[in-house]
Amino acid sequence: MNMDTQQAQRTGTWESAEGLELFYRDFGPREGGGVPVLCLPGLTRNSRDFTDLAGHLAGRRRVVCPDLRGRGHSQHDPEWRNYQPLTYVNDTWRLLDMLGLERVVVIGTSLGGLMAMIMAAQQPQRLIGVVLNDVGPEIAPEGLARIRGYTGKLPAVQSWEDAVAQVREIYGVALPGLDDARWLAYARQGFRENAEGIPQLDYDPAIGRAIEEVSGEPPDPWPLFRALTMPTLALRGESSDILAPATLERMQQEKPDLQAVIVANRGHVPLLDEPESLAAIDAFVANLDDS
Repeated sequence: MNMDTQQAQRTGTWESAEGLELFYRDFGPREGGGVPVLCLPGLTRNSRDFTDLAGHLAGRRRVVCPDLRGRGHSQHDPEWRNYQPLTYVNDTWRLLDMLGLERVVVIGTSLGGLMAMIMAAQQPQRLIGVVLNDVGPEIAPEGLARIRGYTGKLPAVQSWEDAVAQVREIYGVALPGLDDARWLAYARQGFRENAEGIPQLDYDPAIGRAIEEVSGEPPDPWPLFRALTMPTLALRGESSDILAPATLERMQQEKPDLQAVIVANRGHVPLLDEPESLAAIDAFVANLDDS
């Protein structure tokens, strides 16, 4: 993160309905500028994933990046059953209401994109546009099995070298070509040092239990996708095991005005620093400024 981004970043907290203290990062001008952006992270990730993107966008618009409950600097929930998308969406509405943001563009990575679809179904008038980062209404079973295989189950590390080795093992296939410095930066987005200076995964392991315990026949997810009546951009990692090509094709059939971009040399998920990702997001949000 460059110095300009550091200077532009503010942080704050808000409360969940149950009284949990939740954390967010806030970039760019509070008033004026282009349409504000809300960035929602993936299942085990946090607001640090969006720091560079927020710095890129914040020259002319406000960008808000929350840590979902149980991640980053937000409190862990003592009731693991609350780790589910409807709860996160309720928390997010409370944040937007506290900040007085009536309408936003949502950029949602993986779980964050599912949240965006729920938000569009609940209060469509508050979403000017949506960016779905490598997610759709259907999750490919092989990708879901992979995520369930590591969430809340990874062994502890003892150093940043160990942390880098762990993230490279998990994400190396999805993120080819990263150099050592970028792998360390990615590890620092997902780990945080404890009081002894040892990196720890920056999420509540109980999140793993929450996704393991999901049972019963899931509801048809396509009505949620159809709630995206606002302009929508879908990014898909070229080798994604979460957003299958057939699912993206059906998304385009269901929503003919859907903009779709394939991000080369990426699986699940694009990091949103790729030139094609940035160009697509810049053009999409600029068009919303003019609408």
